[in-house]
Amino acid sequence: LVTATNDFVTGPIAQAFGISTLIAVKLERGADGVPTGRIDGTPSFREGKVVRVEEWLAAQGRAWGDFARITVYSDSLNDLPLLERATEPVATNPSESLARLAQERGWRILNLFA
Repeated sequence: LVTATNDFVTGPIAQAFGISTLIAVKLERGADGVPTGRIDGTPSFREGKVVRVEEWLAAQGRAWGDFARITVYSDSLNDLPLLERATEPVATNPSESLARLAQERGWRILNLFA
């Protein structure tokens, strides 16, 4: 799971769904463990999602090119850098701007809610 939301919010959600890998915004913490208000490392937002996934893959000894198929689901145009890395980008309950782009590019559009 790759998200621009803080890890302290999304960690319990990932755990509840049995998702073992979470790439989320990490907050910097002081020596006392209290958040400083700054982000620790690259924020997983827009191009930062690609960077963070590349870092995670490298830690596994892998790279994007190791996979014949990569599927990315997103509802936001903010995820365009990650969607463009996918062999199967899926606009899921997309914003209007992402829906337009997905239609132009022939990407699958998945609407989970009526």
